[in-house]
Amino acid sequence: MKLAAAVYVRDCLAGELEKLETGGFVFHYHPSYLVEPGARAVSLTLPLRADPYRADQLFPFFYGLLAEGAAKDLQCRTFKIDPDDGFTRLIKTGHSDTIGAVTVHEIPAS
Repeated sequence: MKLAAAVYVRDCLAGELEKLETGGFVFHYHPSYLVEPGARAVSLTLPLRADPYRADQLFPFFYGLLAEGAAKDLQCRTFKIDPDDGFTRLIKTGHSDTIGAVTVHEIPAS
C-alpha cells in the first residue's frame, strides 16, 4: 500500500511526498510545477529540481510543519496516531493550520 501526500505551495500542486514500504521517504516536484512561471521551492533545503529527493527519515522541513505539545497530543488522540509517526500526523493534519505557504494533503491509498 502506497502512503503518499500531495504537497501544495500557495494552493498550487508542487509535488508528492511518499513513505516507502522499505523505509525512507521520497519527495519530488511535479514536472508541470517546475515549468510554472514563478514556481517556488517548498523549502531552501528542497530546491527546485527534476530529480527526486530521498531520505531515511521524514525530511526536516516537513517534520517542522507538525504541531508540538498539547496540540500534538490532541491530534494523536483524535486521529489515533502513534506520537512517533510523524508522516501519518503530517498527512492527517498538514492540510490546514500550517505555518507558511506549504500544505500537505493525503492521497488516498489505491
